[in-house]
Amino acid sequence: MVFLLQKTLIFTVPLLIVALAGMYAERSGIINIALDGIMIFGAFIGAVFALNIRNIPWFAEHPQTTFILAMLTAAIAGAIFSLLLSFSAINLKADQTIAGTALNMLAPAIALFFIKVFTNQDKLEMAIAKDSQGNMVDFGYVIHNEGLGSIGSILFDRAYLSTYIAIALFIVFSIFMYKTKTGLRIRACGEHPQAANSVGINVTKMRYLGTTVSGALAGFGGYVYIATVTNGTASGAVEGMGFLALAIMIFGNWKPFGIALGALLFGFLKCLGVIYNQLSVNIGGEDVYLLKSLNLPMYFYNMIPYVAVLAVLAFTSKKSRAPKAEGIPYDKGSR
Repeated sequence: MVFLLQKTLIFTVPLLIVALAGMYAERSGIINIALDGIMIFGAFIGAVFALNIRNIPWFAEHPQTTFILAMLTAAIAGAIFSLLLSFSAINLKADQTIAGTALNMLAPAIALFFIKVFTNQDKLEMAIAKDSQGNMVDFGYVIHNEGLGSIGSILFDRAYLSTYIAIALFIVFSIFMYKTKTGLRIRACGEHPQAANSVGINVTKMRYLGTTVSGALAGFGGYVYIATVTNGTASGAVEGMGFLALAIMIFGNWKPFGIALGALLFGFLKCLGVIYNQLSVNIGGEDVYLLKSLNLPMYFYNMIPYVAVLAVLAFTSKKSRAPKAEGIPYDKGSR
């Protein structure tokens, strides 16, 4: 059970932070269907940064610092990439779904093009690095704390530094959205931008802010995904995690608490497709691998999260309440 929950947490964290990213954009009134592409772009830039900086002796001796800086770089890259969506949706008043789809197609093309040009490979491998003593270390930099209880082991043994950072960011940005004046203004622009403008709120500025924060969080989530889930492999794809995060955002009704529950649920289902053959139950003193004994193909378990998405959205669609002005270009003269 501890092993299962540890692995679930690894898959939950990227979904948690990227679903929050989607909430920020859509609460401001911009549909950010480009989450998948922003994740890919952020992951790629973060990977390139980490691969180059780890060759500097000081950074080789401080792997945690390298990891943090790579996550920060990915967040900045995601924020910059999201400006393409902001400009097209806000300034050009383009269809936001089409603009987001274009970014989803552009990001993997950019990543794969530069990976192929500079490495002559189809992906960047960063899973293994060497510390200053020449010892091999996991690129995600796992924190080991043995001898803890069950709950302590889930949270603190074989945990990634990014897990704590992502959870802290989720709490901080959730509080920022619902407990600050700026957060209230962002939400107002997603509900009734004309009313917000009438009391002096700069709708364009707030929508740019919401989308940029969304891009930063998605870029950060993309890098966390490749560093922890794929063992540091940047390949121009994140297995649809951005779209799954969008579904979690809708499932959570565009609210942090619902998003957290949804991320935990779908993180577990996503994890199941990876470790189903390692799960065992002790029956009569003997470990029995129930799921493995079913002899179902791996693809069956990989399908479960996406089938669950369709089912959950079908049953919760009537209760979902999207921001009223979501996806509608702001026209100052309209009423």
